[in-house]
Amino acid sequence: MTVPTIAQKGPYPVEVEIGKSYYWCSCGESKSQPFCDGSHAGTGLSPIKFEAAETKTVYLCGCKSSKSGVFCDGSHAAL
Repeated sequence: MTVPTIAQKGPYPVEVEIGKSYYWCSCGESKSQPFCDGSHAGTGLSPIKFEAAETKTVYLCGCKSSKSGVFCDGSHAAL
């Protein structure tokens, strides 16, 4: 399994809009964190698509170690 790069040791607060699709960077290499910019090519990792269920601020994982998918679960505290 390929290990992602830690983009930052903390979440990214992001305002999302209901019904809109987003592509979260799972490799940690994107220059557009926390979203994918295609930098994963050759890493063996792919972005994760999610759709906003409502318009609000969400906290997306920056350490790429969350057990809650794209959302921060505090895993960065153990890094």
